[in-house]
Amino acid sequence: MTQQTDPALAAAATLEVLARIADALERLAPPAVPTPDFEAADAFVWHNEPPRFEPVPRVNRVEMDLLQGIDRVRDQLVENTSRFARGLPANNALLWGARGMGKSSLVKAAHARINRDGAAQASRLKLVEIHREDIEALPALMGLVRGSAHRFIVFCDDLSFDSDDTSYKSLKAVLEGGIEGRPDNVIFYATSNRRHLLPRDMMENERSTAINPGEAVEEKVSLSDRFGLWLGFHKCSQDEYLSMVDGYVAHHGLGVPEEQWRPQALEWATTRGARSGRTAFQFVQDLAGRLGLPLTAD
Repeated sequence: MTQQTDPALAAAATLEVLARIADALERLAPPAVPTPDFEAADAFVWHNEPPRFEPVPRVNRVEMDLLQGIDRVRDQLVENTSRFARGLPANNALLWGARGMGKSSLVKAAHARINRDGAAQASRLKLVEIHREDIEALPALMGLVRGSAHRFIVFCDDLSFDSDDTSYKSLKAVLEGGIEGRPDNVIFYATSNRRHLLPRDMMENERSTAINPGEAVEEKVSLSDRFGLWLGFHKCSQDEYLSMVDGYVAHHGLGVPEEQWRPQALEWATTRGARSGRTAFQFVQDLAGRLGLPLTAD
């Protein structure tokens, strides 16, 4: 005689199995990205694990007036950023060149000046920093800001690619070549020590090993072509370096006469083999420390 199964017990068992399956799938599924609160701050850092915008209450920035020796590129970037903030056509910008000459400082200073001057009008301009290793997450980031009423500078500091790195292809597609393209409310700024973002030996290796060397190199060089605005930063002269030191000394109210700090500043640059805005600020930090004076907050 066949034993009959209680329908109620069978249904309960089935529901229990389905509940376990649902729980397992939920654990496997990626976490939902919380709705960003872009009113929380004017600047954010993008984190990819888990995906989120982390507000930055106070940006580590330098006053625009302290950035010496880069007047031409300063004016170009400020004008480009101002047009973008006002809803006018503007270009992605690549700031390339000598280390320590204020590339990333200029991006942050331009963002602050545009917001201070009210060029963003109805809504403030937002600055979002994305780390080099998270570049492949750019499509997800841009998807989250695409429908926002705010306008965004997405900023990557020290952007470059190694010979075995293919993530530059994702960046190319996002900047110009993808189906959706760059959102109208997003502009991309990057800094790099390399004009073409790729090491020279990588490009020369492509020439020597490719069937068609010209096409292989063109594929990689074309990445920098996605930036309509190229701004070059070059090593500063001695006079420009001393002007930078003088600006920092006055800004921080150290009250040290030039005849006292000038020979020390020159020796500081000589021992480091470099003259730059970074070197100037490091000297002023050392000078203030030796004098027992604090550096005033910006």
